[in-house]
This record gives sequence, C-alpha cells and structure tokens, in this order.
Amino acid sequence: MIIDATNLVLGRIGTRAAKAALLGSKVNIINCEKATISGDRKKVLNEYIRKRDMGVPAKGPFIPRRPAMFVKRTIRGMLPYKQPKGREAFERIKCHTGNPENMVGETIEKANIKKLPYIKFVTVGEICKLIGGKQ
Repeated sequence: MIIDATNLVLGRIGTRAAKAALLGSKVNIINCEKATISGDRKKVLNEYIRKRDMGVPAKGPFIPRRPAMFVKRTIRGMLPYKQPKGREAFERIKCHTGNPENMVGETIEKANIKKLPYIKFVTVGEICKLIGGKQ
C-alpha cells in the first residue's frame, strides 16, 4: 500500500496506515512534508515550540525534526509498539520525504483537508522547519 500524503490530514493517514500494518501489509507513505495538521496555525505552531523547549536536551522529550520521521513517530503512537505485534507492524511502515523512485501513491478521500468544515491547517514541513529541521 502506497499513500500519497499531499493535502491529507496526518491523523487520518496514521490510523489507516496503522490498521493496514497491523493486518500485515507493508505501508509506504510518500510526500510526508505535505501532510497537514488541522487547527489554528498559531496555536499548532506554539504547541510544538512549547514541546521543543520543554525538558533538557539529554533527557527529552525528543521531537523528530525531519518530516518523514515526524510522521512515522505520529503513527507509532497509534500502534501497540511495546508488544511484539506492534513492533513488527511499525517495521512495516516506511515514510519518505518527497517521492523516491517515482512511486504512484493512492490518496484517501476521507482524509482530504478539503473535507473539513474550516480551512485552518499547517503542513508538517512548516512545523519541522520551525522546530529546527533542515530541508
């Protein structure tokens, strides 16, 4: 299963990918930097700045700064990754920034950002750039 994350809500991509991985299929997510998180732009960005500044660098909390790892970490929260079946499912999920090898991905119509009743959203690429990621 190949999912193109362009203009799709991150949480809805994650639930679909986690379920498919638990059922045993390999999941590739392409264009992770174009996935979106719904909500007021200022509030979402301030929340990730707060999370980044919390704690100490040696002990965490650790937030991935690359869009592909950011998406994969989000999906990990939807899996029982402390159990063997969750770890195996997590290994079946691969996330890519951009479109490597010109893969053709399917889109999830129910996860499209245009289905939301409001238009406030932030892309994962913008969040990663704000918290210190290099693109």
